[in-house]
Formats: sequence, structure tokens, C-alpha cells
Amino acid sequence: MEKQKIEFFEPDIESSVSIELSGEVHAGFPSPAQDYTEGSIDLNKELVRHPASTFYARVVGNSMIDEGIDQGDILVVDKSLDPQNGDMAVCYVDNEFALKFIDKRDDKIFLVSGNKNYPDIEILPGSDFVVWGVVTYTIKKRNRRV
Repeated sequence: MEKQKIEFFEPDIESSVSIELSGEVHAGFPSPAQDYTEGSIDLNKELVRHPASTFYARVVGNSMIDEGIDQGDILVVDKSLDPQNGDMAVCYVDNEFALKFIDKRDDKIFLVSGNKNYPDIEILPGSDFVVWGVVTYTIKKRNRRV
């Protein structure tokens, strides 16, 4: 398994992280009839459903680049969710953290990377393995096009 470091942070739920909204943004043809709306959104309330069991993590490494997850992206990880097949999760395997997809095949569990250069990892009996939390959101910095 490739070495991967994941930095963890607790959300400060007591604070309000509000940003002003100036209306909806359509990714297609804009409607001239669209009303201008005002309001705000609290990012803590929007991104964190279970405050006592939610953490932020910063991605280090490139094991998920084919899925659009880049080094430096921030993950919102909920430890209270029951991991399902296909979930992106932070896993703890043999004393290391890894960001992978959960893939249940027959009676076996595989951890699947989002980078075609990394092989699947089969969780063997006796492995020190736990799904630490399920990724619910990814926050990424967009680079400006020049």
C-alpha cells in the first residue's frame, strides 16, 4: 500500500461560517427571468450533519486523482455513517490511513484507489482494518485559468 498522510481537523460548530449568496448559478444558458435573490448559507450547517462525529481532513498524495480529488483538497468525513459499497472512505489499514472506495465483492472487502496506477487492496482476515469515516463532501481550490 502506498504511504499516505491525512491531516485531521475538528470543525468549530459553535462558530458561524456564513457567506452571502447572490442567487442561483446555472451551468447552462442563463434564464433572463431568473429573479435576483439574496441570503446567506452557513457552511457548518450545510456540510456537517453530525457535529460530534464529523471531522475535516486534508488530502496528501495522489491516490484519488482520477476521481478529481487532489493533494490539498479538504474532505468532510462523518464517522457516524455506516459505510456502504461504493462509498469513498477514510480507512485505517495496518497502522496507516488511506482514502479509498469501499468495494464489497462476494464475502471479501477491497479498497479501491481513484488512480489507475494503484492496485486494489484486499482486506485479508487478521488485518488491522477499520473504516474510520465516510466522505460526505470534498472542498477543493480551483486554479484560475490564464
